[in-house]
Amino acid sequence: GYASQPDLGLFKRVVKETGCAIIGQTADLAPADRRLYAIRDVTATVESVALITASILSKKLAAGLDGLVMDVKTGSGAFMTTLDGSRELATSIAMVANDAGLKTVSLITDMNEPLASAAGNAVEIRNAIDYLTGARRDERLDRVTMALGAELLALSGLAPDADAGAAALRRALKTGAAAERFERMVAALGGPKNFIARAGALLPQAPVLVDATPETRGFVTSIDVRAVGLAVVELGGGRSRAADTIDPAVGLTELAPIGAEVGPDAPLARVHARSADQADVAIRRLRAAYRLDEAPLSPVDPVIERIAGSEP
Repeated sequence: GYASQPDLGLFKRVVKETGCAIIGQTADLAPADRRLYAIRDVTATVESVALITASILSKKLAAGLDGLVMDVKTGSGAFMTTLDGSRELATSIAMVANDAGLKTVSLITDMNEPLASAAGNAVEIRNAIDYLTGARRDERLDRVTMALGAELLALSGLAPDADAGAAALRRALKTGAAAERFERMVAALGGPKNFIARAGALLPQAPVLVDATPETRGFVTSIDVRAVGLAVVELGGGRSRAADTIDPAVGLTELAPIGAEVGPDAPLARVHARSADQADVAIRRLRAAYRLDEAPLSPVDPVIERIAGSEP
């Protein structure tokens, strides 16, 4: 199957052949980081900006990158819930990386509502495929993806500036080149060939689908994104303990964004569950996570700030 933690040789080969590789941290890339994190966990230093910076950049520098664009989240669904905290982390990463010779830009992006309309495992893969093929592109996801990708193309010299980088990304999406490259990468890492065309049959589906409707009608004015994430965990789509097994089929789709009108005929989300009891728990979580009002709020730009240690 798909090698999410390939050895260094396979990682390099896939990047050389396809131009990209979506992987997790491998055992032979900055191996001391895991031990240091375990020490941080028992010394109350998990939130230390200096140690977070060291943990992140140890892997990036060990991988031999030429350029790095960091997406630093802020808000109720982020590790750093305040803008000041996110700005401190984004600045630290950009400054230290650039001082180490790695051209780096940090973008602070909003996580006070879900980035996309799906949350889970298989449902997020489906959402990503829909984005690549143009079947559906969630507005916030598109804005952040374009901003990050455009910065990376400019930083690497593949585009003269971010605007030109964004135009190149749009062309890759329009021509299908982006979807084709993703499919090649999946196959090169051991996944199925023609994954996009066969995704409907390959991706697991939950047996119970239920709409999570609010108890009153109104406009969404705020979302506790952490609570939404915990709803997915309780469905089985995430771990609360290291030994827990993840159910890739469960999750949430059609998540209502801030500003959306919801009611009995316009749900907060669709719940994909293994059982009706699990779905009921998720619905209660979602109702508690969403705040409604009589008047709508205007959407905000999810890209809040750009920070560079030194201009690329």
